[in-house]
Amino acid sequence: MIIYSVTVSVEASSSLEWLTWMQNVHIPDVMNTGYFFESHIQELLDPIPQPGMVTFNIQYHCRNMNELKAYQENDAPRLQQDHTDKFKDRFVAFRTILKRL
Repeated sequence: MIIYSVTVSVEASSSLEWLTWMQNVHIPDVMNTGYFFESHIQELLDPIPQPGMVTFNIQYHCRNMNELKAYQENDAPRLQQDHTDKFKDRFVAFRTILKRL
C-alpha cells in the first residue's frame, strides 16, 4: 500500500475555513478521483508549528505506485491549483510518499 502524505501549515486566522473546506470539498474531490480508497486528516501537535500557523497532515491511501502516478498526472495539478487559488499566500505545503510494509 502507498500513502500519499500532504502536510500543510496554514495561517491560524484561516485554519477553521481551511479545515472546513478540506473536509467538505477538497478531500472528497480527491477521493472522488477513484485512485484512493481511504484518507485521514490529522493536526500536528508536536513539534509545535511556527507561531501564527496551524499544521495539518492528510494521508491518502492507494494500492500501488501506478495509481498514485495516474492521480499525479491526471488530477493532482487541477486539485492543487484549486487549493492554491482559494488559500493563496496563506499556507505552505509539502508532499511525501510512503510505503506501508
